[in-house]
Amino acid sequence: MPAGRYAPSPSGELHLGNLRTGMLAWLFARASGRDFLLRFEDLDLDRTVAGAENQQSQDLHAMGLTFDALDGARLFRQSERMELYADAIARLQQDGLTYECFCSRREIREAARAPHAPTGAYPGTCRDLTEEQRARRRAERPAALRLRAPRSAAGTAEQSSVEDVLLGRITTEVDDFVIQRNDGTPAYNLAVVVDDHLTGVDQVVRGDDLASSTPNQAYLRGLLYGWHAAAEVQYAHVPLVLNTEGQRLAKRDGAVTRAALQEQGIDAASLRDLLLVSLGLPPGPLAQALESFDPTALPTEPWVFQPPGS
Repeated sequence: MPAGRYAPSPSGELHLGNLRTGMLAWLFARASGRDFLLRFEDLDLDRTVAGAENQQSQDLHAMGLTFDALDGARLFRQSERMELYADAIARLQQDGLTYECFCSRREIREAARAPHAPTGAYPGTCRDLTEEQRARRRAERPAALRLRAPRSAAGTAEQSSVEDVLLGRITTEVDDFVIQRNDGTPAYNLAVVVDDHLTGVDQVVRGDDLASSTPNQAYLRGLLYGWHAAAEVQYAHVPLVLNTEGQRLAKRDGAVTRAALQEQGIDAASLRDLLLVSLGLPPGPLAQALESFDPTALPTEPWVFQPPGS
């Protein structure tokens, strides 16, 4: 069954921006007759907060989001799917599509890049190390694994594009992005591709701050599962919620979680209605909003949240 999904990281309570994006992902999925899955992206143990998964589930259900079962379960966790990621990494290694990278974040940040390289692109420092050089670096620090992205004879990167329902065509150069961190943990860009494909997700709705990484993920999906699989995914990158200073909303902004707003007298139903109205949709149960949902009529600009009493 084709599916959409919502995939929070259990790093704390969801804020208004997270809840609004979750509601949009639900509306997109239900409006197109898809299942809707809940996936907890909990690979980063340093950021995982005890009890966050349960709190996030309660918040999503309080907003009216319903989820479909996958293999009999109403949610799944990336931490329980490590063998699947290992299999995907092994396939890429067998095909000669990876290389070891020993660079620290500081080294990458300070390295010179080719004039045409996009901001943040890996400069290729470890791409062509000899085996002797790799052996020497292994003695100094463990290696991450990077995708060996294609390059032309002139050294320029191949481009990858996706079509987005809201943003149109998104094109970036395929970067040598990390697929496995140097502690052995699968990287986000790999895990999300594996999970989406193997769970039937062919609709991805998320914040537009993640749009620039999407062509890389689509390229990896094509490598692993065939280019038809990558081409069949529908993307919708939705505007963020900002604070009054024009910055991306974060929990540090105060009363921006369901629990905090509840203390301010805004119950779950009122919060749901507030978010729906911000999307140009009628207040009320999500099933009612679904009747009026039109992706082409969604706001294209960020929504600035005014805290209660401000």
